[in-house]
Amino acid sequence: MHDFCFTIPYGLILIGGGIVGFAKKGSTASLAGGVGTGLLLVSAGYLSLKAFEKKKNSYFAIVIETVCAAVLTAVMAQRYMETSKIMPAGIVAGISALMTGFYLYKIATGGNQIPTKAE
Repeated sequence: MHDFCFTIPYGLILIGGGIVGFAKKGSTASLAGGVGTGLLLVSAGYLSLKAFEKKKNSYFAIVIETVCAAVLTAVMAQRYMETSKIMPAGIVAGISALMTGFYLYKIATGGNQIPTKAE
């Protein structure tokens, strides 16, 4: 599975969560954090998709994705430990931890597997 297949939806979920957090609680931190991180991830996913279409890997995109997911895991896990609230801290920490593992796997295996031409 290619990283952009998960990164773009992951980023969109974060954007949606940031908007919902702002709409429900008026939290500008949720808006800035969710939308900012989500846009960065969607952009990195798009960059990876475009590189894949050119039969190349974008290691820059995979590194950005990994760093974003790892930072979100740490921040939201800490927030979960302080508040014990599953929503949103526990959910975001769990999803981000899974994504961090996936991105580390992609880095370890050499990025997206580029299909060879069948002749």
